[in-house]
Amino acid sequence: MSGDAAPVEGLMHWRADPAAAEGPWLRRDWCDVHEGRLLAADSWRVVDGGVRGLDAHRARFLARVARFRDDGERFFDEVVAALPRRGDWFPRVELRDRGAQGAEPADRAPAAAGLARTALTGTALTLRLRPTPPTATEVAVATAPHDPRTEPLVKGPDLEALQRLRTAVQPLGAGEAIILSPGGLVVEGAYSALVWWRPDGALVQPGGALARIPSVTARILVEGARRAGVAIEQQDAPPGVLAGCELWGLSALHGLRVATAWVAGPPLVIEPGRADRGRAWLDAALRPLP
Repeated sequence: MSGDAAPVEGLMHWRADPAAAEGPWLRRDWCDVHEGRLLAADSWRVVDGGVRGLDAHRARFLARVARFRDDGERFFDEVVAALPRRGDWFPRVELRDRGAQGAEPADRAPAAAGLARTALTGTALTLRLRPTPPTATEVAVATAPHDPRTEPLVKGPDLEALQRLRTAVQPLGAGEAIILSPGGLVVEGAYSALVWWRPDGALVQPGGALARIPSVTARILVEGARRAGVAIEQQDAPPGVLAGCELWGLSALHGLRVATAWVAGPPLVIEPGRADRGRAWLDAALRPLP
């Protein structure tokens, strides 16, 4: 499959065999009964061949894959070649445990002459080619009832639990759940990174010691703000500290969503035009696919 060919959405397993006559991809249904536990995942938005932060998404995903396999770079090259250059897409790459005798990470697996890590670990690499779902520029938030994360530094293993967390706050009228640390500090959204603007004009991120996904979108936005001369800070903040602040949720899907309200939480403000400035920082990072 080529990025210039007519794209067909669906789930594709990577064959991992450079000599495969059938090509690098084996197409499956959206639901594969043989899917195993999700070990890592990453998604980004592609609009008419333009994407932001692809190298950072690649590095984040492959850092996890390298614990289990030694062919992640080749897989990601095939993914980039397969991405559509027309239309609006939200692909997802995945590393899954295929249940082969415990599937130890490669850094703990026994050495075996001539035996690839893929054989040792029994993992599979896949690409889900998906049209971009509906997006939004605003969202109401609510405090999450609990923190379900088991691997807070890795994107993938907790995605289903985080989806349930977001579903749990929907009856409150919220579209995103805000996870708090055991000490009651703001950490991240279920599916988004968080930043907020203090009344003094500083752009604030949650404290650096709080375990959370290293967000590509947040990194791009903060770098844009820093270049624009904005003061950047990190702060250990309980929800009450955000009273009178403007809160943003950042993700590869939506880009930047302004929090319109924190249900049963601190009162938030919205400064007209400020979000447009933030989106311009994100747009400046758009690059064409090779």
